[in-house]
Amino acid sequence: MNLHRLDLVSLALFGFVARSGSISRGAELAHLAVGAASKRISDLEAAVGAPLLERHSRGVTLTPAGQALQRHAQRILGDVDQLAAELSDFAAGVVGVVRLWANTSAVIQFLPADIAAFVADNPGIRIELEERDSADVVLAVADGRADLCIYAERTAPLGLQSLPYRQDRLVLVVRHDHPLAARESLDFVEATDFEFVSLSAGTSLAQRLQLESAALGRRLKLRIQVRSFDAMCHMVAAGLGVAVLPQAAVQPHLVSMGLRKLELRDAWVTRELLLGARDFAALPRPARLLMDHLLQGRSRQLHALRPPAP
Repeated sequence: MNLHRLDLVSLALFGFVARSGSISRGAELAHLAVGAASKRISDLEAAVGAPLLERHSRGVTLTPAGQALQRHAQRILGDVDQLAAELSDFAAGVVGVVRLWANTSAVIQFLPADIAAFVADNPGIRIELEERDSADVVLAVADGRADLCIYAERTAPLGLQSLPYRQDRLVLVVRHDHPLAARESLDFVEATDFEFVSLSAGTSLAQRLQLESAALGRRLKLRIQVRSFDAMCHMVAAGLGVAVLPQAAVQPHLVSMGLRKLELRDAWVTRELLLGARDFAALPRPARLLMDHLLQGRSRQLHALRPPAP
């Protein structure tokens, strides 16, 4: 057994393959070509001296040796994260940098105020914020490109630890002269009679609308798909359809674009946004400070939503 041939990239790749049950999917998550990933798995098996995977038509499963390697690989990668966390405390000048990836809902509604308050209290910590779809931000943390992520519930977590960050509420947005504009509230099923403006298909919001429409036995009538909440509002204002948006994202545009916001009565329109990390305990100190600050924002939001005492 030649354990000197083990390396962190191969161990991380093996973890992705084990979690996804597929070498090709594991290669994609590790940003490797399938051929290169297969070679690394073969090298791991040669180093261990035993098969690690059972290959079949539906993908792969772990052998007993593979299960043992996965347990130790998780511990080794966690130790590496812990090492980085401890060494980060010795940084000079800038105390640290936190790589935070977040979905558009979090970036627009909550993070500007949260990050501004954090930086004011921690001027030596720089936040590198990247706005992406929920699936992309989870993957960025899973493969080490980000320390923390904020993503919508129902997104595959890829083994990340997660904690509730904030809640947001979805509303229906229509033009001021739309047939529904006189309504104050409605059920989502009533809106499915009209054409929709939506985000691109890979976003958590677009996927949720498709799933909820299918659950109602309806087909969502997509007129156009765009890449931002602002673009959705512009399209609705142009009369190209209705849209479902987070309430805080549409609020600034209601007057300037002549839009109406209608409450949706469905239970699913209240969404959880989650804060994720590979291992919260192993985060570098600056990231742990940001994590604590973001979670305090959740407490403040719940307090503000609590009805007053009689």
